[in-house]
Amino acid sequence: MGMFLGIDLGTSGVKAILVDAHQRVLAEGHAALQVNRPHPGWSEQNPDDWIAACETAVNQVRQAVPLEFSGLAAIGVSGQMHGATLLDAQDRPLRQCILWNDGRAAEECAELEARADFRGIGGNIVMAGFTAPKLAWVARHEPEILAATCKILLPKDYVNLWLTGDYVSDMSDASGTLWLDVRNRRWSDELLQATGLNISQVPRLVEGSEPAGFLRAELAQRWGVGKVTVAGGAGDNAATACGLGVLQPGQGFLSLGTSGVLFCATDRFLPNTGQAVHAFCHALPDSWHQMGVILSATDSLNWLAGIAGQSPAALSRMVSQDAQGPAPAIFLPYLSGERTPHNAPDMAGAFVGLRRDHGLPEIVHAVMDGVAFAFADCADALRQGGSCPEDVWVAGGGSRSRRWLEIISACTGLRLMIPATGEKGAALGAARLAQWSTGMLPDTTDKADAPVETIEADPEMRHRYQARLADFRRLAGVGRRASV
Repeated sequence: MGMFLGIDLGTSGVKAILVDAHQRVLAEGHAALQVNRPHPGWSEQNPDDWIAACETAVNQVRQAVPLEFSGLAAIGVSGQMHGATLLDAQDRPLRQCILWNDGRAAEECAELEARADFRGIGGNIVMAGFTAPKLAWVARHEPEILAATCKILLPKDYVNLWLTGDYVSDMSDASGTLWLDVRNRRWSDELLQATGLNISQVPRLVEGSEPAGFLRAELAQRWGVGKVTVAGGAGDNAATACGLGVLQPGQGFLSLGTSGVLFCATDRFLPNTGQAVHAFCHALPDSWHQMGVILSATDSLNWLAGIAGQSPAALSRMVSQDAQGPAPAIFLPYLSGERTPHNAPDMAGAFVGLRRDHGLPEIVHAVMDGVAFAFADCADALRQGGSCPEDVWVAGGGSRSRRWLEIISACTGLRLMIPATGEKGAALGAARLAQWSTGMLPDTTDKADAPVETIEADPEMRHRYQARLADFRRLAGVGRRASV
């Protein structure tokens, strides 16, 4: 029946999993990645580090189950979105990739908005994290780099280039460039031209569940496999949705990862730019989704852990499991600016209400609360657009903290369903896309398994958090003033 490899290129690392025809995970591999921050607000990675990490993760899988790996039939790749990977005529990176959480292109956003109907065609506000303003920044500050740029790829598409030797992207990932006509699922000449580009500089498009090519002969020989299909793949959030079974309109998930995402599948293109909601194509044909996005979810706790010299897990254990209300201080989690609902790349974080008697446990509690309040803003934005379900799956590394999920439920009013495979979501989704691309998993209407547990805040805890949420929202202006 064949085996299927899913590769997830994240910001902090690469995960690879091998599944059989029944989607049972047989082996996993992992490799860490580092983010380079040469200036405040900048965030970059070396594309060659992605390939090295993919090699490491895949080799761990091969070594764990060599016989099963030899039956590899298809590969799917998911990846961090929006990164600008600029290649020369020899397919070599011309500079480090500018990542999704890089805010340097804030000035270019308004200029692009004035040039073309990015909101109407692209379905989204021009935000500094998207790909198009990054290219406008390069045009202004590194014109020699832009002049030498032959191809612009997203991070996972650079991995697919390594796998297949071809330039291919899928609809879900391409939606985050701001060059896609999201309604019609094709590149927009108007939006490309507004950025000073042409269609020859972007990859061809396929659906995420369609074949994008075949594994290069050199890699196939080295890995000891035969003819292997490579699927179109997906952006990380659409891939997570595939892994969780969030495929039908009205289904959703909340991802508590480096960034935070509240995702809802839709059956049509539903832009909501007034609330800074993202409207993208899903990874499957004739499907779309909306997302509320916060830029510093677990990254807020990671930031505090670095200062405190402790692990994020150790910090999270400091928060009392018995507390039925919010922390005494309020944290604004805008360490990298914010998207939904503020669209403010220069927004800054802050603690408000700290006192001399507060210690690290109270500060950790405030950080968890602040992220949960930001999710509440996303939930309200999606509700106003009519797309937010009240029961959502959870995914991401932060979902290991039951206490954090309880706080998020209290702030958002969402019932959070814990799956058995939440941490494998994007990699598992990539493996499912690989299987769909071969026709060996024909039913794309599969729903997720029953949840391991459902978390719903008790009414008194929710009442207390709702009162503090009002204070949080009044203080959000502090984040804007702090950036001045």
